[in-house]
Amino acid sequence: MRKGTIAGLTAILLLVAATLAVAAGAEEHHVAAGVLFKDFLWRCLNFAVTFGLLAYFVTKPLRNGLAGRREGIAKALAEAEQARTEAEARFAEYDRKLAKAATEVDAIYAEIRHEGELESQKIIANAQEMAEKIKAEAKKSAALEVARARAELQREAAKMAVAIAEDLLQKGFTAQDHDRLVNEYTQKVGELH
Repeated sequence: MRKGTIAGLTAILLLVAATLAVAAGAEEHHVAAGVLFKDFLWRCLNFAVTFGLLAYFVTKPLRNGLAGRREGIAKALAEAEQARTEAEARFAEYDRKLAKAATEVDAIYAEIRHEGELESQKIIANAQEMAEKIKAEAKKSAALEVARARAELQREAAKMAVAIAEDLLQKGFTAQDHDRLVNEYTQKVGELH
């Protein structure tokens, strides 16, 4: 409290105490109506002055206290509004970041899926390439086996021809036999090719 307020309250208390002392010290006796009226007016004046002083000294601190309270409440409301605005701004920022992160996750997921598809295509292409190489090797091996079999058949045919020739020569070889032998030999050699 301020010094002026304390001094005002002290003055009011002294005035009230003085008024009570005067009222208690008066002797009771029958006085004329005019004196009673004066006393009544004096008491009304005392009451009015006391009430006025009380109103003057008490209402000012009350108004100041209420104004300070009003300012404190207004300040608290302003701070709360500012905090709410800041919280909304932070929420909006976090919401934007969350949306951006979701978009980035979707983009990363799409990229991974695309890379997986490319890798799958590479694996399939490599498998097809290896299958073609295996087929080519198989054809080459088959061709070599066929060539080896032909060579073996030719050797066998040659051995058989020699054996037949020896046999015929031993039995007596005539011109007719010679023609027939040549025909058989060319026929067998033609079958080999």
